[in-house]
This record gives sequence, C-alpha cells and structure tokens, in this order.
Amino acid sequence: MTDTIFVTGASGHLGRAIVDNLLARGVAASRIIAGTRSPNKLSDLAARGISVVKADFDDAAGLEKAFAGAGTVLIVSTDALDGAGTRLRQHKVAVAAAAKAGVKRLAYTSLPKAESSRVSFAPDHLGTEQAIKATGLPYLIFRNSWYQENLFMSLPQALKTGQWFTSAGDGRTAFAARDDIAAAIAGALSNPPAGSATYTLTGTEALTNAQIAALAGEILGKPVQVVNLTDEQLAGGMKAAGLPEAIIPTLVSFDTAAREGDLAEVTSDVETLSGRKPRSLKSFLESSKAALLG
Repeated sequence: MTDTIFVTGASGHLGRAIVDNLLARGVAASRIIAGTRSPNKLSDLAARGISVVKADFDDAAGLEKAFAGAGTVLIVSTDALDGAGTRLRQHKVAVAAAAKAGVKRLAYTSLPKAESSRVSFAPDHLGTEQAIKATGLPYLIFRNSWYQENLFMSLPQALKTGQWFTSAGDGRTAFAARDDIAAAIAGALSNPPAGSATYTLTGTEALTNAQIAALAGEILGKPVQVVNLTDEQLAGGMKAAGLPEAIIPTLVSFDTAAREGDLAEVTSDVETLSGRKPRSLKSFLESSKAALLG
C-alpha cells in the first residue's frame, strides 16, 4: 500500500499548516502531495521536493487523475458557502474521484456534532461524511472545533466599541488554535490507525463569550461588555451594519450553535494525536494583542 499523503486545499490556511506539520514530524517530502487550484502558489513546497498538483473540485476527471496512486487523500472542506449546495457537490465529486482513483484511505475535515449541529452548513459536512463512509474505504474524520483565529471576526470590533453583541447566551465554545488542529491531523495522517476513526479536535476548555470578554479585557486592557440578543435582533443588527444579507443567517447560526451546546465538547484528541499541549485561549490573546487592538 502506497504511503503517500495527498492534502487538498494546500494553499489555504489549514491545508498549508497540515503540510508544514507533516514536514515538522519528519514525514519525507516525497510522501506528501499538495493539491491546489493554483500550483504556482506553492512553488516553495515544490522546491522542497513535495509534489504539487492541480486539484480542482469542479473538475472530476482532473481530480481522479490527480489522486491516482495516492495512499491517503485528505479532503479539506472548501469555502463554497453560496447556499446553492455547491460545497456538498464539490465534496462528493472529490470523494467519488478518490474512490475511482483507487486510493486506500479517505480523510476529511468536518465539524463537531455534524449530525445535529445548528451551524447552517453542518448538512454539507454530514453529507460528506456519509459519502465517505459509503465508499467502504477506511476513513479518518476530523471534526474541528472553532479556531481561536475566528475571534478576529468579532473581538476587534468589540474591543473598539466596548460592546460584544451576541445571541450565544451562556453557550460555550472550545476554541482551538488552527495550528494545533493541523498538528493533530498531521499526526493522524502520518501514523493512522488500522481501521477507521472519527476525532473531535477541540481546545482544552470551553468558555462563554462573557468569560472570553473578561479574559480579553484583562489581557488587552480594554473592558468589553457582552450584550445578549435574540437571533433575530442579532441578524437585524448585522443588516443595519451593512453586512451582506446572504451571509447573515450563517453568521447568526454560529451563535445559535454555541448557545445550544454544539461547540462545547472538550476532548483530548488534539494532544493525543499531535503529542503536544494545545495553546490556551489566554496564550492566543496575549500573542495576538497587537492584531486584536488594531
């Protein structure tokens, strides 16, 4: 069985971090294949001996050719959130192409509680997981919690105004550093179990937005008041602020999911797979002080 590892979306934040962590673990460059729609963006990886190939999820024939000979194919979920089913269609194309190409194992980046999560695009993830399982191939599913870096979407504005508008209530989120998740995925890909496995990759603690605001205020020196709203009020505020209407339901669903406990699970999978202690949210805030304060 070939032991090559094909990482799709390798020019994206997560895909690139996974490739970097594979290398850091001592995986030979000759074992890694980096797939991307824009191979020219990964010339530095090619210079290090990694095979860089074009992998376009809208090109089934091209994907099958690209996957040929790969041992494990990691499908990093795409960012096609157009509400028209594009993302799930793309994922199913990739799964089918990998199966036709004769790969030995499939892997996928999903989200926690894909079968019941209130996140608007959770059905895309569940549908992809089901498609992977239907192939009968061994699989690794990584259900990634929210990145600590996602806080850049809300905290800078909250720090600037002193108010954080949210409908998450007392719901908790187990934020994890993107690189810690990438390290865990790289660990599993480089030393996979004999059969199939599903991992939930989270931070070491689940905190409410009020707790995060208090921690941020303490570390960054700016008090932040959490203003709890209903989902409808939050959506109205986003619309009034000029956010594109098409993305508002998705953004609100993040808070709904947090409020309902969909992002609160804490596991030790990151440390087990990566072999290192995950970065705490406190450490993230301390290291991101300049960026968060703008």
